[in-house]
Amino acid sequence: MNRTATLFAAAAFAIAPQFAFAAESAVTLPPPAAEAPAPAGLETAVIAGGCFWGVQAVYQHIKGVSNAVSGYAGGTQADADYTTVSSGRTGHAEAVKITFDPKQVSYGTILQVYFSVAHDPTTLNRQGPDSGTQYRSEIFPQSEAQAKTAKDYIAQLDAAKSFKKPIVTKTATMKAAFFPAEAYHQDYATNHPNQGYIVVNDAPKVENLKKMYPALWRDTPVLVAQAAKTN
Repeated sequence: MNRTATLFAAAAFAIAPQFAFAAESAVTLPPPAAEAPAPAGLETAVIAGGCFWGVQAVYQHIKGVSNAVSGYAGGTQADADYTTVSSGRTGHAEAVKITFDPKQVSYGTILQVYFSVAHDPTTLNRQGPDSGTQYRSEIFPQSEAQAKTAKDYIAQLDAAKSFKKPIVTKTATMKAAFFPAEAYHQDYATNHPNQGYIVVNDAPKVENLKKMYPALWRDTPVLVAQAAKTN
């Protein structure tokens, strides 16, 4: 998501637009074999999987999700912003906080999409053109039930050899603080659909969601700006 990567992506798309959707692959995965009963009311999930633009865009198109906010999680400092997190020295990861109705979409399904569509869980501290610990694959459970579901699911996928390489996704041991990203990062993929980075790296994720999970798909994404008005 740095400027160099963005310019490179834009140039690549200008040269060969027909290959735009070949940049991102997806893996068909089974759902978690077991999952704790859904709690009453809305639930929150916090996940990190590289640039938050694309991860946010994926979950904004899922039925049952009422908000998906780009931000930062997992660091040791008491605050976070794009400039300091991008340095890779704060310990934060670019993350997305997802608010969802577990009666419509389960936490297990949130993770199924995370591993199969939203990012590649086998690349260490890297997603696409972006590298550094701030682009790591990590799940930040918001409850003991979420932690168990996440750990069991990773073990299930590893045992089934679902990927050609080992899963490197970390699971945080405690509820990490989440800091919303700056306003210009929110709804970025929707607001800039023709930006080179989005076309090459993130639009394919959304397209894969639509193709692989038609029952979850909704055409109109839920946007942070809209969610703020209704809360």
